[in-house]
Amino acid sequence: MRYSHLFGKTSKNAPSDADSPNARLLEQGGFVEHVMAGVYSWLPLGLAVLRKVEQIVREEMNALDAQEIFMPSLQPKEYWLATKRWEGVDVLFKLKSQTDKEYALGCTHEEVVTPLAQKFTRSYKEMPFALYQINTKFRDELRAKSGVLRGREFRMKDMYSFHTNQADLEAFYAKALEAYVRAFKRCGLDVKVVQAGGGIFTDKITHEFQALTESGEDVLFVCEKCSFGQNIEVATLKEGDDCPNGDGKLVKAKGIEVGNIFDLGTKYSDAFGFDFMNEEGKHQRVLMGCYGIGTSRLVGAIVEAYNDAKGIVWPKSVAPFHVHVVAMTSKNPEAQKQIDETVQALERDLPSMGAEVLIDDRDKGAGEKFADADLIGIPLRLIVSEKSLAAGGVEWKERASSEAKSVSLDKIGGQVVEWLKS
Repeated sequence: MRYSHLFGKTSKNAPSDADSPNARLLEQGGFVEHVMAGVYSWLPLGLAVLRKVEQIVREEMNALDAQEIFMPSLQPKEYWLATKRWEGVDVLFKLKSQTDKEYALGCTHEEVVTPLAQKFTRSYKEMPFALYQINTKFRDELRAKSGVLRGREFRMKDMYSFHTNQADLEAFYAKALEAYVRAFKRCGLDVKVVQAGGGIFTDKITHEFQALTESGEDVLFVCEKCSFGQNIEVATLKEGDDCPNGDGKLVKAKGIEVGNIFDLGTKYSDAFGFDFMNEEGKHQRVLMGCYGIGTSRLVGAIVEAYNDAKGIVWPKSVAPFHVHVVAMTSKNPEAQKQIDETVQALERDLPSMGAEVLIDDRDKGAGEKFADADLIGIPLRLIVSEKSLAAGGVEWKERASSEAKSVSLDKIGGQVVEWLKS
């Protein structure tokens, strides 16, 4: 991709209403465009990141043998009346059609997935199973804030599991918890697994996955050594107490909730009368679990965790491109020809080695190009200039490092391959 052709560009000025690093950097860097409070358009750079995050999540859900589906965001009022949540969920968007029929815009999908699963499940032999989707959700937030962290329209992966007994549900729940930790780690985040209340989903203790950051809106007591934590709203322990795992002391911290899992029990199967025939030929109520990851929120959390005074510092796994080739200009025609030929060779060869490449081919000064490169935050920068070529190669600069080095042209491909593996 040539930067001159890329839709959406950086801005020298931060948005005036930005109240967090992700709100400022994603918009200023040309990743998203603010439409209205809590609603964003995702531009090519931002969509590339979002798709990588969602693919990581998809791979971890598939590894659990969960099956991907896609459910409607427009949901009938009758389903929400059945679960007694039509009036109980204060963030639910409610719509009335021209026929005076009322609908909900889904902030969650228990009301749709439960009758869906019920239609195709009759016997214990058909369970356990898990269904998931990656979809757009809607919340009627009174105060949308913090960029893509708390929006009125957002992306989410939600998974629902169906079981014949509690032991089976708990076994899957534990596997899902481990898969979540893996997914977040692949996205570059070390998270705390925090005990919390179930809110509108269940009255049981549930687990949140919190990425620690000073800009987080949740207050936590977390272990200084392991992943244990409690949300302060349901905490049974306090700051300074020993961790129940015996690994260290609990400290107060702020976090961004990037995922949660719930043991739903029979709350929703009760609402729809969802039974199965057990081994004894008797009707028995289905047990359910629910597992959510805010994928667009996760993008914002990554920016909150990976930024500096110059811009974003993307982890390699979710960066919009792996390599940012910055082409300098020269007043010397022969030197410019060599620069152009080198850039064309990198543009041709690096993708065949597995590298996604953005070429800054604009007729701009070095200062502006470097500032934009820092703001966008692509992990590896290769600078092609008259000076670097005179030294026999290109300048290699990783975004997360202050050091730069010269790499000869005949070795650049091999080093990029090794870097991608690291």
